[in-house]
This record gives sequence, structure tokens and C-alpha cells, in this order.
Amino acid sequence: MTAGGIIVLVILFIIIANGVRIINQYERGVVLRLGKVRGQVKQPGLRLIIPIIDQMRKVPMRTVTLPVDSQKIISKDNVSIDVAAVAYYQIVDPIKSVVEIENVVAAIYQIAQTTVRNVVGQSTLDEVLSQTDKINDAIKGILDGATEKWGVYVNTVAVKDIQLPDTMQRAMAKQAEAEREKRAKIIAAEGEQLSATKLGEAADIISAHPIALQLRNLQTLTEIASDKNSTIVFPAQFMDTMSSIKSFMSKEQ
Repeated sequence: MTAGGIIVLVILFIIIANGVRIINQYERGVVLRLGKVRGQVKQPGLRLIIPIIDQMRKVPMRTVTLPVDSQKIISKDNVSIDVAAVAYYQIVDPIKSVVEIENVVAAIYQIAQTTVRNVVGQSTLDEVLSQTDKINDAIKGILDGATEKWGVYVNTVAVKDIQLPDTMQRAMAKQAEAEREKRAKIIAAEGEQLSATKLGEAADIISAHPIALQLRNLQTLTEIASDKNSTIVFPAQFMDTMSSIKSFMSKEQ
């Protein structure tokens, strides 16, 4: 083989080598021929392109975790809070992600940060703390509409960290303490009401059976005597109790 033939073979080998592309399972290839999108999206595997004329852009198709840094937001009721979030998105149309947007990651980050600020800013502090799922759904809906033209699908958006000012934390702690005290007083009042009701029922029974009160006095004296007390105070009705018991015993006999 002549030297010229060897040179030709080397050139062909270099051209073929430069035209070989390997696309991983989690990627798709977009081929631009002379600056225009050519054909369909290239699937995973070994693919050939024409060097110099063709350019291939590999687009990752895996779900991407995009943290949204904490930012100061003023809520609807004029409370300054720091809110951080996280977004999960996935490219579903590789051609749009290459043609329609220059840097899809930076674009999604910026719009996610802006959307979090707008949605939280339109909510009160109580809504931010208690209706997080509703806020997440609102942010996700806005991002879906904005990123659809870029070939991106937003899987989930979650507000993951909410930091309150120290003064607001102390105020909420006082509010929670007052709420607990209120519940304790209500429970105590309900207990007093129930106790008074039972005492009223007991009084009705005793009024119908006077001897029951005298027997109760004797039971109380027995309980006092069991404690080995040296002094026992007899109620004024004790003598009436003794006479009532004698009268009761005589009736039974």
C-alpha cells in the first residue's frame, strides 16, 4: 500500500472516529446539521454523525433536584420570613430544551425562586404555616405552565424551610401558652360543673333519705379514726345521728 493510501485510510479513520457518539441510557441526542435540527431524537446506544457538519447535544432525561435558596419574603399580613424550597423537574422534550432555551437549569431556578416569592407573598403567615400543601400545588401549577414550552415537566415543588423572626416566635409561643391555659381553665370549669351536678343529685337523694346523711357522718368518723388521730371532732349533728339510728333500728325490729 502506498503512502497516499495510508494517509487516506488514516483520514477516514479519524473522520469515522470523530463521528461516533455513545448515548447513555438516561440521555437522548439532538442532532443539529448545519445549525438545523435533523431527524428524530437519537435513542441510547452507538450513533454516527457526520463530523464538522453535524453537532450532537446530549440531553439528560433523569429527574433533577433543584434547591431554591432561602430568601426573605414579606407575607400578606406584613411578616418578614425566610423561605427555602426544592423543585424536582424532568426534561420530556429534548428538542425544545435545546432550541427554546439557552440554559434550562438556570432558567428554571430563576422562575422557581420568583414564583415562590410571589405565591408566599400573597399568603398570610398562618396560611404559609398550615396550608403548605396548597402553596406547593400553586407553585407547581405556575412552574408547569411556564416551563412547558421548554420541554420540561415539574414533578414536585416543596417549601422545605420557613424561618420566623425571633419576635414572632416569642409571640407565637405566648399565644400557644395562652391557648393551653384557656383549655386548662375550660376543663377545670367543666369538672366543677360535673362535680356540682353530682353533688346536687346526691343532695336530692339525701333529702329523700335523711338517715343517709347520718350514715355518711359515721363513715367519715371511721375514716378519721383509722388514721390514729388523738383528737376527733364530732359534728353537732352527731347526737341527732345516734337518736336517728336508734329510731331506725327500733323500726326495723
